Amino acid sequence: MTVDTRAHDGESLGRAAAVTAAEALVRQLESYGVEYVFGTCGHTNIALLDALGRSPITFVIARHEQAAAHAADGYARASGRPGVLLVHVGPGMMNAVTGVATAALDSVPLIAISGDVPSYYHGRHPHQEVNLHADADQTAIYRPFVKRAWHVHRAEDLGRFTERAFWTATSGRPGAVLLNVPMDLFSRPVPGEERPLPASTSGPDLPAPVAERIAALLDGARQPLIYLGGGLRGGPGRAALLSLAEHLDIPIAHSLMGKGAVPDDHPLLLGMPGFWGLRTTNDYARTADVVLALATRFAETDASSWDPRFTWNLGPGQGQGRLVQIDIDPAEIGRNHPVEVGAVADVARAVEAIAAAVRSARPEPLTRPGLRERIRTARTELFAGSRERGRADDFPLRPERILRDLRDALPDDAILVTDVGWNKNGVAQCYELPAEGRFITPGGASTMGFGPAAAIGVQIARPGRVVVALIGDGGMSAQLPALPMAVEQGLPVIFVVMNNRAHGTIADLQAANFGAAYGCEFHDPDGRPYSPDFAALARSCGADGYEISAPGELGTALRSAVTRRRPAVLDVPMVNEPVPTPGHWNINDIYQGAFPGEPPRA
Repeated sequence: MTVDTRAHDGESLGRAAAVTAAEALVRQLESYGVEYVFGTCGHTNIALLDALGRSPITFVIARHEQAAAHAADGYARASGRPGVLLVHVGPGMMNAVTGVATAALDSVPLIAISGDVPSYYHGRHPHQEVNLHADADQTAIYRPFVKRAWHVHRAEDLGRFTERAFWTATSGRPGAVLLNVPMDLFSRPVPGEERPLPASTSGPDLPAPVAERIAALLDGARQPLIYLGGGLRGGPGRAALLSLAEHLDIPIAHSLMGKGAVPDDHPLLLGMPGFWGLRTTNDYARTADVVLALATRFAETDASSWDPRFTWNLGPGQGQGRLVQIDIDPAEIGRNHPVEVGAVADVARAVEAIAAAVRSARPEPLTRPGLRERIRTARTELFAGSRERGRADDFPLRPERILRDLRDALPDDAILVTDVGWNKNGVAQCYELPAEGRFITPGGASTMGFGPAAAIGVQIARPGRVVVALIGDGGMSAQLPALPMAVEQGLPVIFVVMNNRAHGTIADLQAANFGAAYGCEFHDPDGRPYSPDFAALARSCGADGYEISAPGELGTALRSAVTRRRPAVLDVPMVNEPVPTPGHWNINDIYQGAFPGEPPRA
């Protein structure tokens, strides 16, 4: 059979002549609208890379697979399109585990394509095969967190499996999938046939009787609350949410992942509950008699370790609130709290149905005296207090000074991509995100090292926006490969390193509970605090480097970086102080030898 190795010239994918499976796959990716593939090279995937090199698709090369995975994840979050990741057998695909799992836990559509050993050497321990105490199966490494993992046994199946992979990653509750391909299959001939994606469909509607029941519960509630997760961000669904809340004067709380879905200055927005939530929000959530939860899994961080004394007090008992939970994933309904009404539905259309049912039953809007003023007072005190603490000219800088300078120097539509620690928790708690801005963070896995590389993908997806990776020195050190990626791709990502020379959040926890921070702070051999010179590292990579040495220099450096539109690193010395934690975290009980969340022993 003749193998067609000509460059793709735009002809129909449905022609009869054979091509290699790698070429057919690239044409399939083109037909699905893929513009970027993120990854690293290896001997198992270079046949696919060769085909990519003759296509309009851009390959974004990384120096480490975790960086490639986070970049693909960031691209997907910012663009709304699935991210595509290409990795090599064995250590390559294992290096990407953390990044793919991070995307999976945050319901981000990501298609990971891994090369594998030749199909006819399976189980013989060829070079880099994952095989020691069990039969060789590297897909098993990904199965605990991906929606589906396919191992391709025949080249003829690659197109069908690819179509299934894209459909599975993007339908229902989005997530990550794995497509594992033995390297010889990429080079085998296949018919050049077209494999279109099925016509896109949305999730199920909320039945009218259920919408009417929910509307009646909300309308008759003494203290209702809408609790919003990360699954409702824009379009008609958000408009319907605001219409519903404003018509019945219902306050809105959001999860960590939901920050930004409702503007921070909205008069009904209570903010975030849980560990780092505002006390007013936790108090309101605990005493709410009806809670409408939309696309949220009630994560431990947002629920004060599910302790009803602090945030959510939901259930059938006396004095408990009634929970209405709507999610596209049936596994989330009632997972952490018993429900009065549980519905598997497309959350945007469900909110539209509930809003329509409310207006039909109660045409005139409802007003709850004093509610908006209480919210305004609490939110004003939160933001004003943070800004006031941010006026301090202490050096190293207080973290709230860094947030204040960012807010003042960045354009309103800037995108903040955070790592974990003060950057994530502080922004979620007390950063006034403009309505045009965006906050992207690793909520499900809280992955250190997410921010630097994810910002690369975000900037590719949103080239005209200012993108800031707000990260700690631990996170920057964990993903140094992101810096040369930004330079190679010509991406003006601004890396702001909140440098406290420690894994600061954990150091605070250990110091508070054990009186010391052993193993959490960075020191040189003489015991002096140590940190790399991140600004010098930036310059060595071809980026701009700013070493902040006085309080007033940060704002100046930020404005310079925004104007210059070049990759830039701002190394910002910061004191290590804990994020205010109004909620509760069960780990503090455990450190003290108490286990209130433990089930009774038999």
